[in-house]
Amino acid sequence: MALTFDGGGDNQGVASILRTLATQGVPGSFFLTGEFVDDFPASARAIAASHPVGNHSYHHPDLTTMSSAAVRTEVRSAAARIKAVTGQDPRPWFRFPLGAVDARTIGIVNGECYVPFRWTVDTLGWKGTSGGQSVSSVVGRVVSALVPGQIVLMHVGAHPTDHSTLDADALPRVIAELRARGYSFVTLGAVIGPAP
Repeated sequence: MALTFDGGGDNQGVASILRTLATQGVPGSFFLTGEFVDDFPASARAIAASHPVGNHSYHHPDLTTMSSAAVRTEVRSAAARIKAVTGQDPRPWFRFPLGAVDARTIGIVNGECYVPFRWTVDTLGWKGTSGGQSVSSVVGRVVSALVPGQIVLMHVGAHPTDHSTLDADALPRVIAELRARGYSFVTLGAVIGPAP
């Protein structure tokens, strides 16, 4: 199974997530926006030093509502910033902001040499405690949706108003629960093969 982390808001959970992944010997796959990389370059470099980094657009818009030229600009500008700051080319990994996708935008992203990755379970940790979530609910969602090849969606930031970092806080328990059930962890690269 693959643990994936989106970075588009703030970086409040980054240090905790990286520490947990390192101490547990678990790989993660990260999708960063260009804005995140601009706002938190040290966090972006720390992530890229140990984990693959994919493209999550520059501004995190709904790409399906934009012109084809504007979609290409979002993808290319994010790639340029990620590469400039981290030294890592985000190709071939892409995640559509908001999960909003259609055949046209998939075609554009494919044309830019990316493979789009969705997820099989969203922890909903991004909703925060003010949205009725908790560490236990995050763990419960992952465990209840457990299947071989699962792709878990988590986020590196804090909720904007309650400042909870539920995904970061739940990560040690998520790893423990999945290992207890016999699961191991891979990056998305293991799914599609090494980057070109």
